[in-house]
Amino acid sequence: MGRRAENDFHGLLRDNPGNWEWEGPALTNDGPWVFALAGSRRIGISTTELTKQLADYFGVTGGRGVLVTNVSDDGPAAKAGLRAAREGGAVALVDRSPLVQEVADKLAGEGAQTIALVANLEQFLGAATAIAAARNRFGRIDILINNVGGAINFKPYVEFTEAEIQAEIRRSLLPTMWCCRAVLPAMVERGRGVIVNVSSAAARGIHRIPYSAAKGGVNALTASLAWEYADHGIRVVATAPGGIEAPPRKVSRGTPEAQSGTARPAPPGPVTATGRPSLAT
Repeated sequence: MGRRAENDFHGLLRDNPGNWEWEGPALTNDGPWVFALAGSRRIGISTTELTKQLADYFGVTGGRGVLVTNVSDDGPAAKAGLRAAREGGAVALVDRSPLVQEVADKLAGEGAQTIALVANLEQFLGAATAIAAARNRFGRIDILINNVGGAINFKPYVEFTEAEIQAEIRRSLLPTMWCCRAVLPAMVERGRGVIVNVSSAAARGIHRIPYSAAKGGVNALTASLAWEYADHGIRVVATAPGGIEAPPRKVSRGTPEAQSGTARPAPPGPVTATGRPSLAT
């Protein structure tokens, strides 16, 4: 069952770029599974295999520049970044928490090319300077994995305040939009690139409506970018997993304190972002 699902998953990626609809998760003998719908086709893949399959499909191999966001907690995107680095990729790890340096130190101890950057990706300046710092260090970004997000509040929609709704959109939609906007010019110039956006099965759910709306926005952004930039050699796709078994969180999902928006190395990171990129970058 697993091998057939893997093959079908690859076929779904190949035949339906950016045109995915997800449901699940469901429990099977192989663990949690998510199911993808494309036309009349319905296939499933275990969430434990999802990161491996994405890495295999998108060619995360030596010599590629990879930027991964939200890696302080040990989730799928962090695993993808770790694997890319161990395969010889040059990996920029970006997070709002200085704990990102611990991940980078672990990889550096294994001889990997990596840089840790602390950035507020809820603002364009944070995304743009993180992208600039990664390109300054490694020369290019071939693969971007957008993993920032997470519901902050869980309650009926009528109980959300305006500020809480805005915080959910800033957390779970804007970082993906800003990072895509910041990385695309260089990808278009080079004529190739891959963007993987992490959405959620909770795009259709209850008691976290603002978060669901934000992830619905990620899905729409993914589909639209996939169409708009296909002729430029850029693949834009999304994965929408359900609940994933992971260690306890190291960083609270609560709204962080206000930051300047600029990216900076996680102490004692040696690289600094230069300049103040604008939307024209």
